[in-house]
Amino acid sequence: MHIDNSLRKMDRILIYIHALPKAIRGILRGFLFSEREGIQFIGRRVSITHSNRIVCGKNVKFEDYAEIHGLARQGLHFGNNVTIGRGTMIRPSSYYGGDFGEGLAIGDDSSIGPHGYVGCAGKIQIGSNVMCGPKCSFFAENHVFKNLSIPIKEQGVIHKGIVIEDNCWLGSNVIVLDGVTIGEGSVIGAGTIITKSIKPGSKVYDSRSKVIVARKN
Repeated sequence: MHIDNSLRKMDRILIYIHALPKAIRGILRGFLFSEREGIQFIGRRVSITHSNRIVCGKNVKFEDYAEIHGLARQGLHFGNNVTIGRGTMIRPSSYYGGDFGEGLAIGDDSSIGPHGYVGCAGKIQIGSNVMCGPKCSFFAENHVFKNLSIPIKEQGVIHKGIVIEDNCWLGSNVIVLDGVTIGEGSVIGAGTIITKSIKPGSKVYDSRSKVIVARKN
């Protein structure tokens, strides 16, 4: 766990005191994971189901009230130094075994901010060094609704998946829909809805993905 060297000694002590219960929970609950390295930090009232399908690297943090649902064909894979923010939900499938989804893979040093939603019924791949702000949402499925004589919920779904490449920054309240790839090094402005793929090195800051410009030094 990295702590800023400029902090005073008392601040450092308080941080360790606050982190210790999370580390203890990580040690006790981490034995249930399919694979794990190092220590994980698990906050208060974190719900983790189907731990046998979850792989964790070192220093993974599940903050308070997060919901981590591991029931997925390809499982959930968290790289080193990944943070899942307070109240974030990761749901590949229903809690009762229906709509069995694909799962999530998130690379080293990436984070999903507080109160995010990761609907990984279709496969979601998030690269390394990706920052997702508060309340970001990912929906890797779409309902079929062509037949007007049948209820939409009975027409099934399609899964194309979502890919977020390395070194991207997604601002707060970004929504990413199924079938989208966000290219490496891209920046997505707060509140943007991403409905189509974004080229590497792009900056997108319109609510309907209409304004796309290349990043420049």
